[in-house]
Amino acid sequence: MDVYEAVLSRRAVRGFTDEPVPAEALERVLAAASWAPSGSNIQPWRIYVLTGAPLACLKKVAIERVAAGFPWDEREFEMYPTSLKSPYVERRRAFGNERYASLGIARQDWDARQRAAIGNWDCFGAPAALFCYIDRDLGRPQWSDLGMYLQTVMLLLRAEGLHSCPQMAWSQVRETVAETVRPPDDLMLFCGMSIGYEDHAVNYIRTGRASLGETVTFIGG
Repeated sequence: MDVYEAVLSRRAVRGFTDEPVPAEALERVLAAASWAPSGSNIQPWRIYVLTGAPLACLKKVAIERVAAGFPWDEREFEMYPTSLKSPYVERRRAFGNERYASLGIARQDWDARQRAAIGNWDCFGAPAALFCYIDRDLGRPQWSDLGMYLQTVMLLLRAEGLHSCPQMAWSQVRETVAETVRPPDDLMLFCGMSIGYEDHAVNYIRTGRASLGETVTFIGG
């Protein structure tokens, strides 16, 4: 698989089979991803990989917590600005409409939307997951390094025939995750990522992208 194919075939998969992910594949991916760029090579990511019984236990506890209506953990970072302006708010709204339409859920059916959202904490059935942490003392440039690292991981997973789904939703139950991975106190959870083989029986609508003219300006001689 070349780079273009990896980029164009990568997407947030929300339906995985229970086929185990080979440990050797995860090790290859994460070893190669360590070469992702970071400012002054400080490599600010700290990764925890869960499979098997530890992941199954985390899923069970997280689902029970969410289903019981327990409040979210206090946010340590803002997932989206309180007032999301145009064109971002329209893109986010379009994604939500497409996502729930693919599940046959009406926009006003809040209960059904909540039930669908619980899939996040089952990792959408994936048998492997990683959790990405960053030191609390680091700043915005280092957070951008996390993005480059995670994108590298996701593209390498495609090269292994695997799919993924990055999930900031895990930060809402960060204390539950911490009970399993036991991170040092100076680390903050940024996101989780479900990893596995796609379940092709699960319906989806692939979200579109803005035209090149909306996001790119070419300035040349």
